[in-house]
Amino acid sequence: MLKSIALGLTIAALLAAPVLAKSQKIKPNDMGQVEFSTPSGNIGCIYTPEGGTDIYQPVDGGPELSCDRVEPDYVNVLLGPAGEAGATEDPGEQSCCGATNILQYDNELTLDGFVCYSETIGLLCQTESGEHGMLMSKARIVTW
Repeated sequence: MLKSIALGLTIAALLAAPVLAKSQKIKPNDMGQVEFSTPSGNIGCIYTPEGGTDIYQPVDGGPELSCDRVEPDYVNVLLGPAGEAGATEDPGEQSCCGATNILQYDNELTLDGFVCYSETIGLLCQTESGEHGMLMSKARIVTW
């Protein structure tokens, strides 16, 4: 019961983040993807635009947001334009968190179809409608 209450409070705090968040811009790389990490270095994400790149095509055509958490266990969460985000524990290829772009705490990053909020208690990324998304932190991963 207490874990459910704590989880609810964490999600509520992150959902309130947009009110206080400052907009941050991160330029895409040469392939059109946007890579960023959280200030802790524990979570890193790569956004692939609709249509993909010359070397990578999202399963449903995109856009797609793929985020990895390193500690305490390596987990990848994939969020597409429709449907619940999916988590994969120990995905095998573990190259997370080398991005030089840092999504600073209390900032939001808007990508075509997604919005991410970085807070000291975790990273919240969701579709622009808020219908689907993910919360990632060292303590937990929640998808909807």
